[in-house]
Amino acid sequence: MILLRRVIGDALRARRQGQQRTLREVSTAANVSLGYLSEIERGHKEPSSELLAAICDALGARLSELLLEVSDTVALAEQMPGVLVSMQDEPADAAAKSTNRGVRQVTSDGKVAVSVRQDSPLKATLRSTRVRPTERDRDVVCAA
Repeated sequence: MILLRRVIGDALRARRQGQQRTLREVSTAANVSLGYLSEIERGHKEPSSELLAAICDALGARLSELLLEVSDTVALAEQMPGVLVSMQDEPADAAAKSTNRGVRQVTSDGKVAVSVRQDSPLKATLRSTRVRPTERDRDVVCAA
């Protein structure tokens, strides 16, 4: 099952690392503690809308851009059969195929591609790649 806080955290981390900035730099600029920002990036805490806006501002990103990226990842995951269902709810043959810890499925809408790897019964790792003709192309790894 996808946890929205993990997808948000992964998107924030990818943006920060893409700028080659440290947690300390961004936490200072956003006026949030380093530990709390780390927990947000790891998906352990869910930021308020005000805090999310402050972090985006510190990263020089618009909140709408971040939310669009998160929305694209979640929307593609919703289209993939079995991604939002725990392995206990899957048919036995499907569960057997996904226990090899390999990539289960890849889908794309032309703008974003998502691959899924089942890490445990309730944890899937989503890797999304945004297809853009700019120098800012990057992979975003989302664990849910």
